[in-house]
Amino acid sequence: MDRFTNPMSMFQSAVVRLTAGYILILMSISLLFSITVYNVATKEINERLQNFQQQFEEPSFNPFSSPNHRLFSELRSRQYDEAHKNLVLALTLVNLAILVGGGLLSYLLARRTLRDIERAHESHSRFTSDASHELRTPLTVMKAELELALQNPKLSKSEMRELLESNKEEVDKLASMSQMLLSFAKMDHAKLDFNKLDLGIIIGDIVQRYDKNAKRVRLSVANEPLTIRANQSSIEQLFAILLDNALKYSPADSQIDALLSRKGRRAVFSITNKGRGIPSDKLPRVFDRFYRVDESRSDGGAGLGLALAKEIVSLHKGELEVESIENKSTTFRVYLPLYQKTK
Repeated sequence: MDRFTNPMSMFQSAVVRLTAGYILILMSISLLFSITVYNVATKEINERLQNFQQQFEEPSFNPFSSPNHRLFSELRSRQYDEAHKNLVLALTLVNLAILVGGGLLSYLLARRTLRDIERAHESHSRFTSDASHELRTPLTVMKAELELALQNPKLSKSEMRELLESNKEEVDKLASMSQMLLSFAKMDHAKLDFNKLDLGIIIGDIVQRYDKNAKRVRLSVANEPLTIRANQSSIEQLFAILLDNALKYSPADSQIDALLSRKGRRAVFSITNKGRGIPSDKLPRVFDRFYRVDESRSDGGAGLGLALAKEIVSLHKGELEVESIENKSTTFRVYLPLYQKTK
């Protein structure tokens, strides 16, 4: 929690400053409006009282009484002062109400305005911290192994080979993680090109790449072409992640079923593997960055693949869901909107 203390304080300060800015704008408008109302109202009151006095002092208004100019001047003055006080009081109360109500609304609006930015900042901070930790782990392992090897002058050829193989595994982890991190950065910042793509062709190529002998993956594709508008490299990466995940977390001799079909205006791709499955309490987190269902596995994964897959699907306005039965099967299902011709 310590790493989020400063950002939270920073955003709270930003909320206060933004609220103060909103209130300043609101009260400036309110005071300007009040001054205008005050000037117009006092002028109108004064003119009406003056006209009334002039009419009352005319002989035609009351022929049986002699006008008393001083008496009516005092009466007009008292009426003007009373109207002036009531007007000032009313405008003051209105401005106080605007200050209180507007202040509360300004605070809520400021919180809402900065909420997404705050969440994005927290997510970025967490991602940076987790990435640093994950990158540091293989480097620490490599350093420890190399230091032990250097301290052993009688290191045999087989031990040296074992050390190099272990270091290669760690380098592969770093390379894979770096590629994933670059992909995330590309998703966030790059302007991707979208083109019409035939999903059947793309998925067929990916399956052939990962299952060259066609022994493990049983692919079924819809008879009709399923065309989407997408970024080709990211879509290829999406299906590569799902297929690699299915192969990695299922027995080497088990069958993997992949199906591409159509459902309404969406293409549906599902891939099912038989294996240990995912516990129900861990299913909600499988798409979190750096989350691994089984931390004890040493398979080179960094917990970024499914998170990246989720990002890619969201980028293409689709959905990605998972179903799993422990010790039986796991199914990932992708929904992508089909390309619609504009008339």
